[in-house]
Amino acid sequence: MKGNKNRPNIIFTKTVAAGNDFIIIDNRQKKLKSKLKYTYSELAKKLCQRHFSIGADGLIILENPTDPLKADFKMLYFNSNGSQAAMCGNGARCIAYYAYMNKIADREMQIETLSGIIKAKLTGTKVRILLPEPKDIKVDFSLKINSKELNVSFVNTGVPHTVIFVSELQSVDVKNLGRQIRYHKKFLPEGTNVNFVKVVSKHELKIRTYERGIEGETYACGTGAVASAVISGIKNLVKSPVKCKTSSGEILTVYFKATTQKGLLTPVYNVYLEGKVKIVFTGCVDCV
Repeated sequence: MKGNKNRPNIIFTKTVAAGNDFIIIDNRQKKLKSKLKYTYSELAKKLCQRHFSIGADGLIILENPTDPLKADFKMLYFNSNGSQAAMCGNGARCIAYYAYMNKIADREMQIETLSGIIKAKLTGTKVRILLPEPKDIKVDFSLKINSKELNVSFVNTGVPHTVIFVSELQSVDVKNLGRQIRYHKKFLPEGTNVNFVKVVSKHELKIRTYERGIEGETYACGTGAVASAVISGIKNLVKSPVKCKTSSGEILTVYFKATTQKGLLTPVYNVYLEGKVKIVFTGCVDCV
């Protein structure tokens, strides 16, 4: 596919996982920055614009690993608003599938991220990743929003997530309530992603997620599914494996192990996220 001859162009691949869509650019040859007059953050804002460009929830730059003995490649992740995140669960699954399909890595691989090394394994179109051990876990604390006290929980599953349990999921104003929690002073300076969760059974959750960096509800969030399953597990509401039904209707499966301390299941370890991935198309976009 040819771009505008008068301007440098970028080869990209569009991928999707459970409704999360990502633009992947292979920069192992380190030619990308020489083509650009702006930063990766600005590139993300330009390319992720829906209707005006490719459109996506985020941009993933694939680069050579810092240490080839520890990882097959490095993943740099940028949200659609240009902010950089340490990692992205569904993004990591997409780049793992992309790397295998483009012979950059085998079916089992290790991905360098700002949250550490993430292991990935492909089985057909399904990709399972091993996430960093959840940290900063805080269960059942009060958060004041518009003079109302909400009972919430928090966990960092590579990025920060707040989890709120609801009895009726469809009536939740995810955009407005999610935004207020995302920017609440309790979570400064990073802010937080926000997950509204309904427990369906001992092995099933339904989830709606407000994602920071996208600043709205997304069809799915991998680390949000993990956060929801982990907090639900700690509260003895579910047991591993947990099938998380996302807003897209697709299922993300979360596996974890835990030990019991004072009636709660904690700490949590061996946390895996699994689901389908597909490549939508590959193309060429002009650098503007």
